[in-house]
Amino acid sequence: MAIKILSVDDEEDLEVLLTHYFRRKIRKGEYAFTFAHNGLEALKLMVEHPDFDIVLSDINMPEMDGLTLLSKINELRNPAQKCIMVSAYGDMKNIRTAMNRGAFDFATKPIDMDDLSVTIEKAIEQINFVKETQKEHVALQSLQSDMETAGEIQRAILPSTFPPFPELAGKLDIAASMTAAKVIGGDFYDFFRLDEDRMGFVIADVSGKGIPAALFMAVSNTLLRSVALASEDSAQCLTEVNNLLSRASVNSMFVTVCYGILNHKTGGIDFTNAGHTPAYILQANGQVKEVEQYANFVAGGIEDFPYRSNTTRLEPGEAIVLYTDGITEAFNAEKEEFGVERLVASLTELCYADAATVIQGVHDDLHDFIRDTEQSDDMTMLVIKRKKI
Repeated sequence: MAIKILSVDDEEDLEVLLTHYFRRKIRKGEYAFTFAHNGLEALKLMVEHPDFDIVLSDINMPEMDGLTLLSKINELRNPAQKCIMVSAYGDMKNIRTAMNRGAFDFATKPIDMDDLSVTIEKAIEQINFVKETQKEHVALQSLQSDMETAGEIQRAILPSTFPPFPELAGKLDIAASMTAAKVIGGDFYDFFRLDEDRMGFVIADVSGKGIPAALFMAVSNTLLRSVALASEDSAQCLTEVNNLLSRASVNSMFVTVCYGILNHKTGGIDFTNAGHTPAYILQANGQVKEVEQYANFVAGGIEDFPYRSNTTRLEPGEAIVLYTDGITEAFNAEKEEFGVERLVASLTELCYADAATVIQGVHDDLHDFIRDTEQSDDMTMLVIKRKKI
């Protein structure tokens, strides 16, 4: 693309001089000159053709002088457009005024064409730098917009209607939340009916950050729900999900996941924990109990891993709490970790609360602990409480 130069001077001899001196660059399509004879004429051309790269303007002109034109050009706010001002050698006051108003450089009459050529080349270097920076800025804005859209899609994937199953509202109290550290996150939770008596529930944390983690999160969530609907138990489900993720794994990505099947009539839970944080039960006696679990490997790491399931039970009035390590591994300004002990202490105070209050209470305690420290990981919780009948 030719560098477009607007020359503004009431002396017509300059037009001949410029076209002769830069004739080779003009013929090669490197430079394209347009000529105006005063500031008003130049301003009109710039309105009609706002893509001039360089304005080479005399300071002393009729109708509109170069300093006034420079002020008008500044109002256009085009950082990729550079102005080179021209004036008599002794007119240093106006030249200094032009430089203070943002002119890129200046030349004095009679113009040294070799020096002007160097000045134009310097201006072109700056113009190319600014244009490249503008491209990168536009690309970043586009990426930011895409990430915000991805975040909205991701949040739409997660269940957000509570209570989720109106027909079970008298039997189960369910609440969940996911607070991403960035625009998009790698955590997810889900719950869904399997049959009349059973519902599946899951909480998971994908390795990595950003867009790759968000994509892997969406794939993992979709696979798990699909496989769960055709599986007899939680271990069979995670075994199949692990094999599918392992075969399709890119950059050694994996997901820690706890998948459970709750029989809302009996309170029995069949669950399999694949490298995830342990679950807790808020017991009817006011105690918080860690759920025993096998040390299974993460999903998506090793194909054909033999997952083993555990069982537990929710009595009426009890709740099971699942969370991701973004809760316990949150740090305050003193680099102290929130940790399991603080989480258990918080849950103990909330032992008899409803599901939503449990989540809010933990987050309140967590925010009191970390205060203004920037969140470094996604924070996700899922609470399912079996109501007393």
